[in-house]
Amino acid sequence: MFQPTIAFRHTRMTRPALTASVSLLLALPAAAQTIAITGGRVFPVSSAPIENGTVLIRDGRIVAVGANVTIPADAQRIDASGKWVTPGIFNSATALGIMEVGAVQNTVDVGARGKGDGITASFRAWEGFNPASPLLQVTRNDGITTVGVLPGGNMISGQAAVFDLSDSRSRTEMLLRAPVALIADLTSTGTDRGASRGEVLQRFRDVLSDARDFPRRRAEYERAQSRELSARKADLEALLPVVQGRTLLILNAERASDIQNALQLAKEFSLRIAISGATEAWKVADELAAAKVPVIVGALSNIPRDFSTLGARQDNAALLQKAGVRVIVNDGTDAFNARNVKYSAGVAVSFGLPWDEALRAVTINPAELYGVSDRVGTLEAGKDATLVIWNGDPFELSTRPEHVLVRGNDVLRPSRQDELVRRYRRLPADYRGRP
Repeated sequence: MFQPTIAFRHTRMTRPALTASVSLLLALPAAAQTIAITGGRVFPVSSAPIENGTVLIRDGRIVAVGANVTIPADAQRIDASGKWVTPGIFNSATALGIMEVGAVQNTVDVGARGKGDGITASFRAWEGFNPASPLLQVTRNDGITTVGVLPGGNMISGQAAVFDLSDSRSRTEMLLRAPVALIADLTSTGTDRGASRGEVLQRFRDVLSDARDFPRRRAEYERAQSRELSARKADLEALLPVVQGRTLLILNAERASDIQNALQLAKEFSLRIAISGATEAWKVADELAAAKVPVIVGALSNIPRDFSTLGARQDNAALLQKAGVRVIVNDGTDAFNARNVKYSAGVAVSFGLPWDEALRAVTINPAELYGVSDRVGTLEAGKDATLVIWNGDPFELSTRPEHVLVRGNDVLRPSRQDELVRRYRRLPADYRGRP
């Protein structure tokens, strides 16, 4: 098993100027092109690493991956000798595109107020997605090519979507799939912050029961002849695919007992679930593995942040993987640092997660979780040419992407941060430290 050394100290780094090779690739036409990435150490994820491998791309799709690929004469070649080639990094849980400035309300589209009861299942996070957000380019430039965009802020927050980070200005073109999951929080009490866990769980059961029964009671509801339901009609209809097992339910739960409640709820209503947060998931790893429940887990929790996370430990991901749980690495939904997910994967390696499993945790595992593994997550013929050419181990802090391809187009560009660095690199001659 390949096991490189992983750096796990977080530092802030300034991006160097973009290379001339990137400019050359950007000059290529957006369509009807053949690209051959040659000579690199290729990590298909779906199979063993390939030394001196080739990835052949035609019209935005991968057509061949291997050590002995025939390259057409008209192909544009990218020499990846000494470089690493991996699928693009998939950040499974972000507010990217639906949050710009946290303190400016009209740039925050993460959640809905609803009627104040904490149930906004019909809220669609992707409808507020801003394809022109300056945060997208910063994220692309660190090799993040695909993101799960998740709502939040309520007991049942709404529906999530998956976007690829192409440089399109069209939300429709960037959207890979929606909805991919419904997001809920077993530790949230909506607007009633004094409710106990038992109350929250019972309320959740009431909502799921009403959603399950709603189709046969719809006529009564329309005639105003039914009892008052636990949620609005639109929210019950949005929950229907969840209680029918057709849509994934992602439940945020930190404490081991909260996770056990989630497993019981899934069994009671035959739900297809995943757990996010999961600070104490290592305590119930065997139960999660037996139930085949994936876990979206961080790698930076080494001390408790509240009484729900007293069992925090940084080898959480490693312990879960060892028990047979499918692990997706993520550390919060912060839109501003969505690019840091690959460093979280590196930290997980430092604390025992095998390197190849860490790569799976930020590529194919989230792609399978959200039902987009036919498009992204591995380097295989027929999939989107969404990949990154790195100058080293992608989990190392000093490693930078040299090419970031989304559907065959290089999206590496100067970001707003790069432009600001360029503007203020040389201060005026009369500058004397004035604010």
